[in-house]
Amino acid sequence: MKASDLLVRCLEREGIQYIFGVPGEENADFMMSLEQSDRIRFILTRHEQGAAFMAEIYGRLTGQPAVCLGTLGPGATNLITGVADSNMDRAPMLVLTGQGSTARLHKESHQIMDAVEMFRPVTKWATTIVNPDTIPEIIRKAVRIARTEKPGAVHLELPENIARLDTDEAPMEPRRFRRSVPDDKIMDRAFSLLCNAKRPVILAGNGCVRRRASKQLRLFCERTGIGVISTFMAKGCVDVDADYCMYTIGLGSKDLPAVLIDEADLVITLGFDMVEYHPSLWNPGRDKTIIHADFLPSEIDTHYHPEVELLGDLAHTLWMFNERAGQSSELDFDFAPQRSLREKMGAELSMHADDDTSGHIRPQKALWDAREVLRPDDILLSDVGAHKMWIARHYHCHEPNTCLIPNGFCSMGFALPGAIAASLVHPERRILGICGDGGFLMNVQEMETARRLDSQLAMLVWEDSEYGLIAWKQQSQFGHHTDLSFSNPDWLGLAAAFGWNGHYVDQSRELKTTLQKALAESGPSLVVMPVDYRENMLLTKRLGELTEPGLVS
Repeated sequence: MKASDLLVRCLEREGIQYIFGVPGEENADFMMSLEQSDRIRFILTRHEQGAAFMAEIYGRLTGQPAVCLGTLGPGATNLITGVADSNMDRAPMLVLTGQGSTARLHKESHQIMDAVEMFRPVTKWATTIVNPDTIPEIIRKAVRIARTEKPGAVHLELPENIARLDTDEAPMEPRRFRRSVPDDKIMDRAFSLLCNAKRPVILAGNGCVRRRASKQLRLFCERTGIGVISTFMAKGCVDVDADYCMYTIGLGSKDLPAVLIDEADLVITLGFDMVEYHPSLWNPGRDKTIIHADFLPSEIDTHYHPEVELLGDLAHTLWMFNERAGQSSELDFDFAPQRSLREKMGAELSMHADDDTSGHIRPQKALWDAREVLRPDDILLSDVGAHKMWIARHYHCHEPNTCLIPNGFCSMGFALPGAIAASLVHPERRILGICGDGGFLMNVQEMETARRLDSQLAMLVWEDSEYGLIAWKQQSQFGHHTDLSFSNPDWLGLAAAFGWNGHYVDQSRELKTTLQKALAESGPSLVVMPVDYRENMLLTKRLGELTEPGLVS
């Protein structure tokens, strides 16, 4: 068979379901081979960046890699932002790019560039297929690396002349392995630290949204009562309605959950990724006693120097904690700060639930209504911008992987293509993407993809006609901001042009019913609301008042 046929058969054997992308001349043989597959669906996108974001969300929701595909040169460079986002947000992904013939790679030639070296800094592994007989090994290795904790992206390049060579090789059988676990001696040492603590707190990171880890974490908290503060990407690892849910940390300004860490005498980090919220922000004095539990050793940092490191499968580590907690009578904690935090944050979140404003809608009201209309297992996707900060603080979850925020690489343009992928993975759920007007227009062309696929989703655009997050940060630091404004299209005309349902709502009392209607409509729907970003600076001022010493004591 041809090498490209073998490549498709190897992807089938690995359980690959989707390939998202824009093909070119140099991967024509692969596309012809893929056309014969009845197991893999190819989704044609309108830009390679959109394809990469779709593959990322598939990986985050399923734990399995999808493929994003581009041709050589500009096709490869267009993929790289979404690939970097996937890799830093720990989503398994395969990246497949075409390349010119190996007969011309050594010299100046049309569209030739070293894509493998370009992808190397933003992937776990990158390589070129130069021998068709190695394809089974390369695909088996690529999928294993992409799935292995911490998951991420793997790049494979297939030159056009290699794709059409013959081979007698066959796909390798995928064989899984069990992750290692901590030994009892180090677990006993960690549990001893817990027994001696009075005000422990858990800082849950991205690793906790794995379903087994979330289940064991909830059992641990039920047994011990210890509060869980989530990073942006760990939302839903514990139920927001649980007494031990201490909401989210990650804003640049100190918020109430950060004060709880200030008052803690032990911080247990679980699946914590430093790229989300650097320890210098929650351990500025470098004096916190830290237990690090994760799949990998901790990053070396003067503000993050754990007393104990529990390395291995996170769910099993939590199970070992649960076994010890169930047999111990030595746990005696002071939960008064946790109860105070729940009360104060509850009041914060509901403050504008009954807003009745005209012309502009407060972020707090928009997110209250979004939470009201979405069921526990429905999915909200956040783009990057000022709205992301509000979603992080004001939108909370009942289940893991029901609020998807890019918070490692933090790329704008994520939510629309991501919502398309989410609707493919979970067609039975309501899918709501929230974007700023700047981020939405960065991948607006994927509105056509959503319409072509008849995606069941709604996009809520917060319109402020500027890059609001940059304006907010400049205003906070310098007292004013540079010119960051722009104009927007006729939103309802845009929706109509792409065949979407369209809604514009500037009355806060009408937002909830509009969202309900948009989520119930057949096909994709666009909802645009003018946002009251005067609230940005008001929140900055309010956070300073909320975090006075002793507030949650």
